[in-house]
Amino acid sequence: MACLLEAPLRISVLSEVTATSRHYVDRLFDPDPQKVLQGVIDMKNAVIGNNKQKANLIVLGAVPRLLYLLQQGSSSSELQTECAVVLGSLAMGTENNIKSLVDCHIIPALLQGLLCPDLTFIEACLRCLRTVFISPVTPVQLLYTDPTVIPHLMSLLSHSQRTQEYITQIFSHCCKTPEHQTVLFNHGAIQNIAPLLIAPSYKVRMQALKCFSVLAYENTQVSMTLVNVLVEGELLSQVFVRMMQRDQPIEMQLTAAKCLTYMCRAGAIRTDDTCVVLKTLPCLVRMCSKERLLEERVEGAETLAYLMEPDVELQRIASATDHLVAMLADYFKYPSSVSAITDIKRLDHDLKHAHELRQAAFKLYASLGSNDEDIRKKITETENMMDRIVSGLSESSIKVRLAAVRCLHSLSRSVQQLRTSFHDHAVWKPLMKLLQNAPDDVLVMASSTLCNLLLEFSPSKEPILESGVIELLCSLTQSESPALRVNGIWALMNMAFQADQKVKVEIVRSLGTEKLFRLLSDPDINVLMKTLGLLRNLLSSRPHIDQLMSSHGKQIMQALTLILDGEHSVEVKEQTLCILANIADGNTAKDLIMTNDDMLQKIKYYMGHSNVKLQLTATFCISNLLWNEEDGSQERQDKLRELGFVDILHKLAQSPDANLCDRAKTAMQQYLA
Repeated sequence: MACLLEAPLRISVLSEVTATSRHYVDRLFDPDPQKVLQGVIDMKNAVIGNNKQKANLIVLGAVPRLLYLLQQGSSSSELQTECAVVLGSLAMGTENNIKSLVDCHIIPALLQGLLCPDLTFIEACLRCLRTVFISPVTPVQLLYTDPTVIPHLMSLLSHSQRTQEYITQIFSHCCKTPEHQTVLFNHGAIQNIAPLLIAPSYKVRMQALKCFSVLAYENTQVSMTLVNVLVEGELLSQVFVRMMQRDQPIEMQLTAAKCLTYMCRAGAIRTDDTCVVLKTLPCLVRMCSKERLLEERVEGAETLAYLMEPDVELQRIASATDHLVAMLADYFKYPSSVSAITDIKRLDHDLKHAHELRQAAFKLYASLGSNDEDIRKKITETENMMDRIVSGLSESSIKVRLAAVRCLHSLSRSVQQLRTSFHDHAVWKPLMKLLQNAPDDVLVMASSTLCNLLLEFSPSKEPILESGVIELLCSLTQSESPALRVNGIWALMNMAFQADQKVKVEIVRSLGTEKLFRLLSDPDINVLMKTLGLLRNLLSSRPHIDQLMSSHGKQIMQALTLILDGEHSVEVKEQTLCILANIADGNTAKDLIMTNDDMLQKIKYYMGHSNVKLQLTATFCISNLLWNEEDGSQERQDKLRELGFVDILHKLAQSPDANLCDRAKTAMQQYLA
């Protein structure tokens, strides 16, 4: 019997709740304005802290009616304000609530409400807009649809403390792209918001500060302007420095440090400026200590990583500040069983977000170790560090995997680490696994790391070769992403360096000549350069040169001709001439040049080029063709003399460039031997 009663019981409870909610909605349609006002006030009191009630009212159609009343010219200011307050309360519910409100076009209605003269109503509209816009489900572009909105919001900034707080919070949440930064900048955001940094209200100061952090991020124009801004006679950078003092709230210290970090990275403040070295950097290191909350440690570490990423001196200073390298090791032990967290809610939150700490630590280690050998050594010697990186490569969070491989890439720039830690921990195995199935950003970083592991002196090169990596790398060269194409061909280039014939044949077979020559006409200069590098390494010893040229000589010569004829940089043409010089060193391969008058004329042209590098490589090529210890040298020397090469060599022997002069003299000596 219980089973039969259960369903009707649920329905009756639900209908009772719905009936109560329906009563609130019905009152909004009363012909008496006073009763409507009281109905809205009662609704306001009913929804506070009650998400179920909020959802019911939305389902029952309260939102369109509230918006209608809010926009009606006949509604009193008090009614309009109360409607805005209820809508703001509904917006504080779930993300689904926000979606429903946005779908009912709440944003244009509230923005229209800002044109009313009543300040209390304006503040209620702004508070609701703030709540809607800070939700991740709201399209921020809705703030920029009407070009009159931003200037109007700027004009409202001076009206009250509340308008200042809400508007700056809306700006800081809705500034997501360079285009948004430009719109706000062009409408006077800097001069309008700067005075708010010294406002009496902490909330206003804090939101103004957040505005500057999003405006300055990767924006040179904004950052360069900020450097010269004065707030009551004090430079803005000094205002930020004061906000980083230890007696200020952590949120303020951290956001001020972000502002100075972004200004520094945008080139507006020098990396050796005292406000960076003595204030910003130490402040961010402080944020990494275990006394700080998880989100503060994450933000501190990620901002510090960004600050010092391009600057080796800042990396050295940071690594020697407050035992930072060891401090970051704690990021992997959190929350520990002896954690001081007594707040169960906080513990639950931190357990769910502990992976963000690991991600931040990997990012900071990657930045710290990107240049200095001693720092890399210090990192790898930190307790279980290599094991942690290896574990990070297979974590469920894609962001942690990306940060771990970025860290590994940073450390892989070290010859010593490639020979020791990388070999001892066989990091190539999880790296290869990661390459099998990963998003492009992870693939780019993982393949970059693999390029380093395939360098000649790396002990990992042999086992990687044996694992069948060539097919994988060849597939990367066909990617739509230029970065992946570069890394695929770069890794193959490193693999081919001083490799035995078997490996070289396998590379050519797997890549296929058609794909190889397509890469030689790739629009990306880096892909072209690395493909030429691969070809140069494939053609690097006489037996290999002769074998490859006997099977693919015609196509290779055609490709080299096209490059030398094309509009390419000096570096590309120099690399191409180096390949020709290698071909000229072959026993039988050199005939492909000697029987190709067009190619000989090209070499002659580059011997007389205005660029010394091209003259040098072209002369090196001729020197190899003239070499008299090889079969047929007499015939080659005679032909090259007839074509005027000896006269050119005589001229080059007078060159002010010592290398070119020596190379020309060495070539001419072949005639005397």
